[in-house]
Amino acid sequence: MNRIEINADACKGCGLCVEACPKNILALSPDKLNASGLSPAEVTDMSQCLACTACGLTCPDSVITVYRD
Repeated sequence: MNRIEINADACKGCGLCVEACPKNILALSPDKLNASGLSPAEVTDMSQCLACTACGLTCPDSVITVYRD
């Protein structure tokens, strides 16, 4: 299965990855805060991930790693 890992503590919650995802499976966490007090991005449905890398390429802080099958 394709997989996305997000370093939540390094994520600044800018939302660029959320906008870049063609499957709309990324969202800013509505109930979790990271060490900096920001809402990190999270995957809402990993089974729908295309591993297109749009999220990782868009992230200005390189906190997203995409793994393909």
